[in-house]
Amino acid sequence: MIDLNHLEQYREGNRLEAKKAVGGLPVSLWETYSAFANTQGGLILLGVVESPGGALHPIELPDPEGLVMDFWELVNDPGIVSVNLLSDKDVTIEQAEGRHIVAIRVPKASARDFPVYIFGDPLYGAYYRFGDGDFRIVRKKAQENNP
Repeated sequence: MIDLNHLEQYREGNRLEAKKAVGGLPVSLWETYSAFANTQGGLILLGVVESPGGALHPIELPDPEGLVMDFWELVNDPGIVSVNLLSDKDVTIEQAEGRHIVAIRVPKASARDFPVYIFGDPLYGAYYRFGDGDFRIVRKKAQENNP
């Protein structure tokens, strides 16, 4: 577990992603959700920015409760995400250096739920995490003439 009062000690990586989210839920949130679910799981922090040197810093979110409500609505929409892997304890409003942030703990998907994909597109909407980036899982369509 990371110490949210010392975010500057951490860097984005294969299990940690920071999103500013001041204007609402960023679209890239869903790519990261898919990527974490399809690899080893991870922690998404909303209301956290990355400095040019890579250190993480919290900013004050104007409406963390609203972000959480919006997140639950969208994560339960099969047009946004193929499966909701989360329970209530996985999405929380936390304090970091005296500021409110939202923490989303994404577990690794089970074999039954793999791959977790977004926007209704199992061929091009699944992502994996490598380092601090989310990358599309490239799949080839089955050829019609191939037995």
